[in-house]
Order: sequence, then structure tokens, then C-alpha cells
Amino acid sequence: MVWIPEGSFEMGSDHHYPEEAPAHRVAVGGFWIDRTPVTNAQFQKFVKATGYVTLAERPADPADYPGALPELLAPASIVFVPPPGPIGTGDPYRWWQYLPGACWRHPEGPGSSIRMREHHPVVHVAHGDAAAYAAWAGKQLPSEAEWERAARGGREAGEFAWGDELHPGGRPMANTFQGDFPHHNSLLDGWERTSPVGAFPANGYGLLDMIGNVWEWTDDWYGGHAATGDQPEGCCRQQASIDPGSQHGNQPRKVVKGGSFLCAPSYCRRYRPAARMAQGIDTSTCHMGFRCIVRG
Repeated sequence: MVWIPEGSFEMGSDHHYPEEAPAHRVAVGGFWIDRTPVTNAQFQKFVKATGYVTLAERPADPADYPGALPELLAPASIVFVPPPGPIGTGDPYRWWQYLPGACWRHPEGPGSSIRMREHHPVVHVAHGDAAAYAAWAGKQLPSEAEWERAARGGREAGEFAWGDELHPGGRPMANTFQGDFPHHNSLLDGWERTSPVGAFPANGYGLLDMIGNVWEWTDDWYGGHAATGDQPEGCCRQQASIDPGSQHGNQPRKVVKGGSFLCAPSYCRRYRPAARMAQGIDTSTCHMGFRCIVRG
């Protein structure tokens, strides 16, 4: 783990997606944070020690999804399946598929495996799965502010964690999507899906893969990015995170950070420390992982 000293920083951004605003000053205590996202090898050790079964490996409770078709209650997770040709970017359901059998052991569904990917980030972990691992390891999931402070690597200026250019000197600094999203990835960075942790340069704190590769869970309920601290508390904040009009329906949502191998300039410019997204706690995907902290 890497020590992040206490201090303050400007969190959020006024220049990108509206949910990142307003930029505001935040003070954070010191904490230790995993140098890399939790890997398949690390998660496998946890599963072997505890017998833990992830959400994607369990059938869904019909009571939680009244009226759902029986086949949609089978153990499954969400996988990116690139379309054969250009389709535009207006309908995400054209490249996301809910695949029975997809889970952390089988990232692309039945027939795939994590063999030779032991040092890639574990994926298909829901928030509860990440929290269970953290508790077993004697750690916690970071708050959004802790995660963002760590991702900035000591920098405040600059659009990206490393400066003002996405690919300085033509060099990819993180695992993102290059080419024509969603159908053609040019593989400029060398990776179609996840990459092994450490394939790209560390940030100013020595942390790897804070940007790109996989989205990372935080432990904060999703809500307005307000500077005043006037957000609801406890269960009220959980309730406030629900947006029935979103793809997550009536499920509470947590903040995820960092972007992933599917973030592309033409579609999702969330490969920046300030970027944030809401993710339902009942959802796991092929581009969602996590890392842990220990507070000082």
C-alpha cells in the first residue's frame, strides 16, 4: 500500500460533465491505499479462504425484481460485446449484454477464463463483493474524496492525472479505448480489454491504474457534487441515490471513479480524476473493479 498524506485539494471540475461540478476545496485525512486495483489472484485467494460467492454467481431473488423473466434471474453479469460495424453511440444496449455465466472467473462469459490474467484487475464485482473483500483484508473502500485525492497524485492543475494531453508525445498513459467506439478499437495502447496492473506509468504518488483499465467502487452514495456539505445523512443519503428513471431503476447507487478500458474521446471522457459515475449496487460488469484503503 501507499501512504497518502492528509491535506486539501480542489475536488471536481467545472469544465466537463455537469455531475462533476462545482469544483470545491476538500480536506482529507491521511490514509493508506492499495498500489493497484485488486487483482484476480488476490480475489481468488479471498474466495479460497472464505468460500465467498459473488453476486454475479448467485441467482437473483424474484422478490427484488417482480415480473422479471425467469431467464433474467439466472446467475449473470454484464459484458461488453462490440458490434460488427458502426451503430452510433445513442443506445448502450446495443453493445452491453447480460450474459448468464459471466462472472469474475469467466470475464467474457462461458468459455472465457482468468488463466494468464492473474495480474489483471478482478472484474464483475458488485459493491457488496468489494466490501466483503475489504472486510476480509482488514481494509475499507475509499470515499470519493479519498479516491480522487489519491488519483490526482499530488497534482491539481491539468486536465488529466498526468498533465494536459491525453497521449503526451503520442504515448498512452492509461488503458482506454482508441478508435471508433464501440465497434473498432485500434489498440493503440496494446489492450482490447483489461491490462495487467502496472502496464502504464504510476502517478505522482506511485499508484498504478487509478485512471482507465477498470472503474473502481467507492463507498459513497451517489448524489449532488455539492461543496456545502448539505447532503442528507445515512439512510437518507442512500435513498437519495436512487433514480427510478436511470438504468438502475429503484436500486441505490454508489459513486464509481476512474473510467475504464471502454472510455473513448467520442463517447465517455471519464478518464480523469474528477470524473464520476453512478452505479447500482446490484450491478456488476466486465469493466468494474476496486481497490482498498486503510485510514491513518
